[in-house]
Amino acid sequence: MKSPVYNVMPVPVEKIQANSYNPNAVAPPEMKLLYQSIKEDGYTMPIVCYYLSDIDKYEIVDGFHRYTVMLKHRDIYEREGGMMPVVVIDKDISNRIASTIRHNRARGSHDIDLMVNIVSELTKSGMSDAWIMKHIGMDADELLRLKQISGLAELFADKEFSKSKEI
Repeated sequence: MKSPVYNVMPVPVEKIQANSYNPNAVAPPEMKLLYQSIKEDGYTMPIVCYYLSDIDKYEIVDGFHRYTVMLKHRDIYEREGGMMPVVVIDKDISNRIASTIRHNRARGSHDIDLMVNIVSELTKSGMSDAWIMKHIGMDADELLRLKQISGLAELFADKEFSKSKEI
């Protein structure tokens, strides 16, 4: 495998869209710092996208906040000529979600409700608990808590529970 970072390409920001599953949140002070960093140092890391050939767009897997800086700050947009540095990965939706979580877990914080939705979506798409834990860096207790928060019984459909003791 050749790492995607060796194939950075400029993509018009208008051809890029956010994904619907990113639970990462960045507080306003950190967004100001990110803007300042991009203003002073330029884009030092490409954003990671998946190419949606049916609509000729790039969907963000990682880099939403760097993308947001360009959308919100005309000075950055103009300096960069409206182009974002992008690397493309080719993975199915479950693996793209896992990629987003892996990229995010080392930084930022996650919105609990969105994490619950992600666990629910992955479980409903047939991903096992072991797969979820391995691919998004979650331990069993965290996964169980998120499933419990959801209140959705179907998230426990493949589990065996001990029978209660008869009196």
